[in-house]
Amino acid sequence: MRPIPVVFHVGPLTFHTYGLGLALTALFALWWADRRLTHHEIAAPHFSRDVAVLFLVALFGARIAHVTTNWSSYAHQPAEMVAVWHGGLSSYGGLAFAIPLSLWRAPSWWPGASRRRVADVLSPVVVGSWGVGRLLGPQLMVAGGGHVTTAWWGMHYAGQVGSRVPVPLIQGIEDLLLAWILVRLTSRRFPAGYLAAVAMAAWGLCRAVDELLLLGGGKNVGSLLVIINSLALVLGGAVLLVMSERRAKLSA
Repeated sequence: MRPIPVVFHVGPLTFHTYGLGLALTALFALWWADRRLTHHEIAAPHFSRDVAVLFLVALFGARIAHVTTNWSSYAHQPAEMVAVWHGGLSSYGGLAFAIPLSLWRAPSWWPGASRRRVADVLSPVVVGSWGVGRLLGPQLMVAGGGHVTTAWWGMHYAGQVGSRVPVPLIQGIEDLLLAWILVRLTSRRFPAGYLAAVAMAAWGLCRAVDELLLLGGGKNVGSLLVIINSLALVLGGAVLLVMSERRAKLSA
C-alpha cells in the first residue's frame, strides 16, 4: 500500500493532511463534549470561550514538551521553536498543561458540578477524541508508522523505508474501544471519579505497552518519558479509584 499523501494543494495554498485531521478531531471533541455536558445537565455558561483557552494552553504545552525532549534539534535554531506548522507536538505535554488548568478552573467553568463528576462525564470524550486524533493525525503524517514489519497488514508511511506496523491505527482502535466501554459504564452507578480513574489507568497502560512493543521501546529520551508518564497515569488512576471508593463509603 502506498503512503497516504501528507500534503495537498488548493490553488496556490498548501495544506498538511495531518493538520487538517487534527482540526477535524478538535471539532469532533468540541461537539461531543457539549453533548455530554448537556445530556448530564452540567452547566457550561461560557463553553466556547473556556474551551478556546484550554485549547491554546494545551497547544502551548504540547509544543514546549516537544521542544524540550528534542532540544538538540532546536538549540541552534531557536526560531524553529515556534514553528508549529513544521510539526512537533507532544500529546502528553498538552495533557500536562491542560488538565491542571481545567481542574483549577472547574468551579467557574462548570458551576454546581464537582470536579470528579465533570471528569467522569468528559473522560469518554478525551479518550475517544484521542482515538480519532490517532486516525486523522499520525496516520496522515510523515514517519507515522512503528517498527518495520513483513506482515501482510503492514503499511507504508511517507518518510519511512519499508512496510511499518500501523501504530496510529492500532492506537485509534484501542482508544475508541475504551471510549465505548466508558460510555457503556456511564449508565451504571459508580462513585464519582470512578470512570475517570478507569480511563486513566486503562489508557496509560495501553500507551505504555504500545511504546514498549511498537515504538521507541524506551531507547530515547522521548520514548522513555512517554513510558514514565504512562505508568504515572496508571498509578494516578489507581489512587483516584481508591479515593473515590473511600469517599463513597464515608458518605454512605
